[in-house]
Amino acid sequence: MTGIVLAALLWGTTGTAAALLPAGVGPLATGATALGVGGLLLALTAPRATGRVLRARGSWRWLVPGGLALAVYPLAFYSSMSLAGVAVGNVVSLGTAPLFAALLERVVLPRGERPGLDRRWLVSAGAAVAGVALLATHGHAPDPATASGSGASGATDEAGAVALGVVLGLVAGLTYAGYTVTTGRLIAGGASSRGAMAAHFAVGATVLVPVVVVVLGGAVRSGAATAAVDDGTPLGAALAAAASPPAWAVLAYLVLGPVVLAYLAFGRGLRSVPGSRATTVTLLEPFVATLLAVVAVGERLAPLGWLGLALVLAGVVSVATDRRGSPRRLPPEPAPA
Repeated sequence: MTGIVLAALLWGTTGTAAALLPAGVGPLATGATALGVGGLLLALTAPRATGRVLRARGSWRWLVPGGLALAVYPLAFYSSMSLAGVAVGNVVSLGTAPLFAALLERVVLPRGERPGLDRRWLVSAGAAVAGVALLATHGHAPDPATASGSGASGATDEAGAVALGVVLGLVAGLTYAGYTVTTGRLIAGGASSRGAMAAHFAVGATVLVPVVVVVLGGAVRSGAATAAVDDGTPLGAALAAAASPPAWAVLAYLVLGPVVLAYLAFGRGLRSVPGSRATTVTLLEPFVATLLAVVAVGERLAPLGWLGLALVLAGVVSVATDRRGSPRRLPPEPAPA
């Protein structure tokens, strides 16, 4: 249980850590670096199991869509938090993943293995959808320090950014759900859970590493060009943007903490804790993310925004704790940072 709690706490710090990055390091660079580099490191922790899955006949049928989904996930997740805020982006991304997973299983699994979407599931999904809608429309309270000066156009721009962030959060939830479903199919076909997870990370990281090079390189070049106009020191601008020591320190934390250490701790915790109980415990993550967003980042949520958060979390708790009927495969591991 200690490992699962530690993993949830680490995952809950991702948005706050990303908020500490310099402006030159955007959400695409952050997400690609965290999961691209972290994914490679995770794959290297189980090279034999990863190799067996990569060589297994028919495995690429699931690895290609699952790996691509895993590559898209961090880009959408960090972009969602950048636009909609740490609290809203985190809850929408993580809160909708179990619901999307149940829907995808209805499409992917053989008829006899499909989960039953009973009345409880439909009510839970309806609560989560209502919560997402409230977050998209009333997620943030206006900042009194800027509301008077920005006027109606500023408020409209902020509302549009939040709405786009919620949409990207839904994309993050859907792509992570896709990864969990394809991982489940590999495990059902005889792969070890560690090998199936590591192989997915290997494929996703292979896609993301070029993104890291392109996006971070663009950030450095952009910072250098800006500095050349301001003070003629391109090298200084590059260090102030993506190549700055503070930026690399935060990126290193996002790679080693919420990805590598958290996943290893979660896997160790699953040896002694049932998966259903572990899924419920990891709901600590959005609570931690919301608390840090309000206390450390200074985000403000409107009353209806808090209601939306509560509805999303209530829907997920209801699904995660439902033991009636056919078991539903929720994400085998919560979303990586």
